[in-house]
Amino acid sequence: MTSTTSALKGRGELRDQPRPTAGDPATVTETALPSPPDADRRRWIALAVVMTAAFMDLVDVTIVNIAIPSIQRGEQASFSQIQWITAGYALAFAAGLVTGGRLGDIHGRRRIFLLGIGGFTLASALCGLAANPEMLVAARIAQGATAALMVPQVLSIVHATFPAHERGKVFGLFGAIVGLGAVSGPLLGALLIEWNPLGLEWRAIFLINLPVGVAGLVLGRRFIAESRAPHALKLDLVGVALVTAGLLMLIYPLTRGRELGWPLWGYVSMAGSLVVLAVLVAYERRKTARDGSPLIELSLFRVKSFAAGIAVQTVFGIALGVFFLVWTLYLQTGLGWSVLRAGLTGVPFSLAVSVAAGVSVQKLVPRFGRKVLQAGALLMAAGVLLYRGASEHYGLAITSWQMALPLVVMGAGMGLIVAPLTDAILSGVPREHAGSASGLISTVQQMGNALGLGLVAVVFFGVMDDHLAPADIRPAFVDSFEYALGWVAAVLFAIFLLMFALPKRATEAGAAAETGLAVRDGAAAQDGASETGAAAQDGDGEPASTEPEVPAVVEAGGPVR
Repeated sequence: MTSTTSALKGRGELRDQPRPTAGDPATVTETALPSPPDADRRRWIALAVVMTAAFMDLVDVTIVNIAIPSIQRGEQASFSQIQWITAGYALAFAAGLVTGGRLGDIHGRRRIFLLGIGGFTLASALCGLAANPEMLVAARIAQGATAALMVPQVLSIVHATFPAHERGKVFGLFGAIVGLGAVSGPLLGALLIEWNPLGLEWRAIFLINLPVGVAGLVLGRRFIAESRAPHALKLDLVGVALVTAGLLMLIYPLTRGRELGWPLWGYVSMAGSLVVLAVLVAYERRKTARDGSPLIELSLFRVKSFAAGIAVQTVFGIALGVFFLVWTLYLQTGLGWSVLRAGLTGVPFSLAVSVAAGVSVQKLVPRFGRKVLQAGALLMAAGVLLYRGASEHYGLAITSWQMALPLVVMGAGMGLIVAPLTDAILSGVPREHAGSASGLISTVQQMGNALGLGLVAVVFFGVMDDHLAPADIRPAFVDSFEYALGWVAAVLFAIFLLMFALPKRATEAGAAAETGLAVRDGAAAQDGASETGAAAQDGDGEPASTEPEVPAVVEAGGPVR
């Protein structure tokens, strides 16, 4: 076998190509690979598929809030059932993210992504066809659980498919998707309910996922390359139980606490969650030493970019959790605007996030490093203060146009954070732990959002009199909004300071990770020299990707290296 054939075999056998035999002098050459334009086209189609799935999830998180009044009227749902329609999704999603990410590392990211998007599509259909509120709650919990399988694979597939020098462009696109998804949900929900296509009323917000999900299944199966951790891993069931229990004990009281009047059991549950999570850390350390297959790879926290980035992500989630909820209350209750008008008001914010995210990673981060993220935090804080000033100046007479400048400044700041932050966190992550790392990123973001929702009781409702006259309600909401914006600006300034812990350049962490990965892979190659090629294949008989820097391309539904 020639050196060319050996090199190709190290990256996985070519699909649909005959393997050389002892009687066949022919060898596989590089001319058997797809042309660069074809390879590039397939990778970018795969990216479009996973980004569309991420957008679908982001929209689904916010679109339901718009339809709550319609659901309550149409199904005669109780207040408790309405709460569970939103909280059930959030709890199932947050509790399953870490496990979903690790399942991708173990069983293949493409496989788990397809399972997740298929389940999410089916659950969306069940939501749209729900015959009663109980069925809708159950379907929403199923939606959250399947989204927890799908979402972590998005970043890990990107990490596995694109080499380091291309990821900046990809994460810029990801940031643009985040910006669009953040505001598109309420706007799309408002349009669907206002237009009422086919007389579906609120059901349309769920059924719209069906064509998107089916297309994602078909295209994902054809164009996404399979990848998984290069070393055999097992699912840590004890870790799954501990992380699920700990997150539910923390997030459930934060999600429901305000509506339930912050009962004592909520504080006990949150305190108990810290104990459970401490037990989880101790167990994962022993699990790592025993068989090297923990649910959470604690060694990731020794990577400066990852540990600092996770801390920033958590605090940033708090700021977003506070802002988006109080902003919605301010527009619809304080100012008395319609859902459609409130949704259209957010368009400048969404566009600014998308543009800034696209520019930041490709153009600015390579030159200025973490200063771009810090500028984003300060710019977003400035936009928040501008918004507060406009609200104080115009009061209840404020218009959408008078909000446009603050929203554009805020959106530009957010765009300078979301994409570079994801890139910075994953820059030092070895490829075999991409799924676990992606799950952790999404989990801490959910934790931050839940903490932000809990803080709303203090920074918004806490300054509002419980016994307001009807004429005083709207001005009170405006005053509380302005007070809450002061808190958001303070949190953003804290994020600016916390960002000093990030590496000055993402390439510093990336280089260290590549070196460490090379050492580990070298050792693993020596230990596993006697293993057969079958061990490297997935359940469909296709080779699993193990090379950290060779982008994956796909031919006829399977990966080509």
